[in-house]
Amino acid sequence: MQQIILETKNLNVRYGKNQILNNINVSFQKNKITAIIGSSGCGKSTLLKSFNRTIEEDGGQIDGEIIFEGSSIFDMPQQLLRSKIGMVFQSPVVFPTSIYKNMTFAPIYYGIKNKEELDKIVKENLEKAGLYDEVKENMSMLATKLSGGQKQRLVIARSLTVNPKIILLDEPCSSLDMKNTNNIEKMLINLKCEYTIIIVTHNLAQAKRVADKVIFVDCGNIVEVGTTDEIFLNPKDKRTKEYITYMGN
Repeated sequence: MQQIILETKNLNVRYGKNQILNNINVSFQKNKITAIIGSSGCGKSTLLKSFNRTIEEDGGQIDGEIIFEGSSIFDMPQQLLRSKIGMVFQSPVVFPTSIYKNMTFAPIYYGIKNKEELDKIVKENLEKAGLYDEVKENMSMLATKLSGGQKQRLVIARSLTVNPKIILLDEPCSSLDMKNTNNIEKMLINLKCEYTIIIVTHNLAQAKRVADKVIFVDCGNIVEVGTTDEIFLNPKDKRTKEYITYMGN
């Protein structure tokens, strides 16, 4: 039986009086890629951002339980939570400093000062993101000068420098071309050996290619959960079938 690393129990999220998520009960398996799919505005990103409490910074209010490795995330210091559950947004936000400083910012913040250790962290995580060979001669270059695809891989590599257990990705390839999308998808498949990955995507073909499990969300409710083949080849709910058929055309 697969180990559960994250789960929700009766999770509700609202902005003021506007209910966004309704009584969400779902679990995520360790070292698997789970794709959350659904129409725009259905609550996919809200669900994702609830897992490390960034939704509250947007004014959202959470009721219910979110359990990470057996403990409530609401009992964890926020700083610790976000080092364990990292977030990568749709538009890559690189710091206006060098590639090297982008990669060492978090380790230094958490107390690592030794140059040799920092160099190792930088190299290992850029390699995991498939970026090291492209930038190893230009570590002092401003990260803002990287291409869009390189920036996104840098942001993912940077999120790995604090040894997270889970990586949350919100439409990470939506503004990238096919080549860069392919690079990131290959990277995610390789990364799941070490990390649990939860990705929100509007791209059903991407979900088919990378996900082990798929969650279909509609109007703030989870309609169906299953393996990738179950959801795409034999959906049980009529709403799932209609969505996949419509979006697949």
